[in-house]
Amino acid sequence: MQRGTAQRRAILQALREAPGPLTAQELHELARADAEGLGLATVYRNLNELEREGRVVEVRLPGDARRYEPAGRGHHHHFRCVRCDTVFELELGCPLSMLEDVTLPGGLHVTGHELVLFGVCDACGGSASATRRDSVSGSA
Repeated sequence: MQRGTAQRRAILQALREAPGPLTAQELHELARADAEGLGLATVYRNLNELEREGRVVEVRLPGDARRYEPAGRGHHHHFRCVRCDTVFELELGCPLSMLEDVTLPGGLHVTGHELVLFGVCDACGGSASATRRDSVSGSA
């Protein structure tokens, strides 16, 4: 099935070239440039298959639609621009790794964590003086 192969290649290429995880809608918009006639339902179907195959992983961010990125990138965190909503993958060392396998007060045992930073990206005028939108919630 040549068409499906071209569509899957376009989806994987768009994921590899993205600065961070993409929603199915964002992926659809980007992959259509390389796969004419690519439908949103086809993107969802391929994402489900690629996830089952272990080639794509789901990324969940607070208050956001499901996002996807290529598998195998190891543990990392994300940054979301509060102006343009672009999500970027951060290639920083993990500041919370010391909490893995620690028992917290009350007998809580840490087995993993998620960290999402919020701010303004360079394209939106990010700088030390840029202010954070008040509408961002759940980002303590």
